[in-house]
Amino acid sequence: MMELTTEQFVITIVVAFLLLLAVHFLWRPIRWIFVIAFNSLLGLLVLWAINFVGALVGFSLPLNLFTALVVGFLGLPGLLLLIILKYWILL
Repeated sequence: MMELTTEQFVITIVVAFLLLLAVHFLWRPIRWIFVIAFNSLLGLLVLWAINFVGALVGFSLPLNLFTALVVGFLGLPGLLLLIILKYWILL
């Protein structure tokens, strides 16, 4: 078994500390990326369900990244905003 010299031990500790420091500072941005992805997926599922049910009465909203983000982040007010915008633009 190979033994670590004092110099190798210190380098290992410094590298481990720098790695932990990098993870600490990058955790919030990485977490926000996952939150955005999760909310977009939920928005997409809600829009799909609205289009599925709305097909019975001839109503649909576009399924794209923008509408998924709006519904994912704003929730019901975002969905109502998209519905109002759809009818406002068509009038």
